[in-house]
Amino acid sequence: MAPKPGFPAPREQAEILLKGVADEVPRKGLLEKLELAQKENRPLLVKYGADPSAPHLHLGHTVPLLKLKQFQEFGHTIQFLIGDFTAKIGDPTGRSVARPPLKDEEVLANAGTYQDQLWKILDKDKTVVVWNGEWCKKLKFDDVIRLAAHCTVARILEREDFMKRYKEGKPIGLHEFLYPIIQGYDSVHLKSDVEVCGTDQIFNCHVARDLQSAHGQDAEVIIALPLLEGTDGVNKMSKSMGNSIGITEAPGEAYGKILSIPDQLTAKYWELLLGEAPDASLSARDSKHLLARRIIARYHGEEAAIEAASRFEKMFVRHEVPDDAPEAVIPADAFKDGRIWAQKLLTLAKAAASRGEAERLLAQGAVELDGVRIADPRADLEVKDGAVLKVGKRRYIRLRLGRQ
Repeated sequence: MAPKPGFPAPREQAEILLKGVADEVPRKGLLEKLELAQKENRPLLVKYGADPSAPHLHLGHTVPLLKLKQFQEFGHTIQFLIGDFTAKIGDPTGRSVARPPLKDEEVLANAGTYQDQLWKILDKDKTVVVWNGEWCKKLKFDDVIRLAAHCTVARILEREDFMKRYKEGKPIGLHEFLYPIIQGYDSVHLKSDVEVCGTDQIFNCHVARDLQSAHGQDAEVIIALPLLEGTDGVNKMSKSMGNSIGITEAPGEAYGKILSIPDQLTAKYWELLLGEAPDASLSARDSKHLLARRIIARYHGEEAAIEAASRFEKMFVRHEVPDDAPEAVIPADAFKDGRIWAQKLLTLAKAAASRGEAERLLAQGAVELDGVRIADPRADLEVKDGAVLKVGKRRYIRLRLGRQ
């Protein structure tokens, strides 16, 4: 059968779609799916699931989303699954202890932000958004038992994280064993042809393949993508690890975070986030600045990227206070004989949420007042109107003194 008008032949599609992929299960499975879809004159159903465990998508999420975009451009249907049900179980993948389940209101609030951010990459009109609570909440206890019958304990303990915890004598809840089974059932319900995931999710996708076969379906093909390390250069990007860069984060903040990644990660960021190799003629510094510019422009626009670059130059090269630094008014009655404790100043300026956090920031040497580092929480400070409080590397607050 001839290729569908306007789209490349299956073999050409497979070559493009497999570029940058860490693993394909089974080998050549995608080409077979593409050829079958062409024969049946239908698009592939391509699934990607995300549990709304945090309110923002970060650059790590964009790696699979950009691959989904490629599928979408070839006319295939994207099934973006929001795991509102599975989020309340807690994905045990890569965890040394059980993940605390989320409350309904947390899940709904987080999921609401996901949908707004998706359309920065995917075509809304060509994406089917589904919530696995729609079918998982209808499962009865005997349904779950029948699903569990298709997965052995030996299969579950193949998971490196489970086996490690078992050998170390750390508890593993039975609900954690159920997580990959419920995730796998999503593929059964959706009759997915392909599942796009990170390499840490390959085990869960194998369970999906087993369950689909047990239900008389053709097992999905797993397209596993490399994980993107976060700003620490060690752990995969994760909001809970504090090493993430949000795609809706303020451009200036995101720009600075991208520049903070270790040099050895720059090429990987270019490849996974922009689909390009870095220009070998550029220095490591210039390559990283261009990377930051390109990423900010993609999610915020070219004007925001130029402004973020200018802001960084002003703050960290010329050491000037940014024009948009927020102001904080310190009440006159907070001073005693014209002076104020450093710890109290930080909390009143809302540079710290509590006295404990203020103490930690000061002990870390992360606080400066008009360019002078302050380390003692009880340091008695004289504060002038218009003084600048700097917290961490990128946060500036201009202080205004309240009147008597």
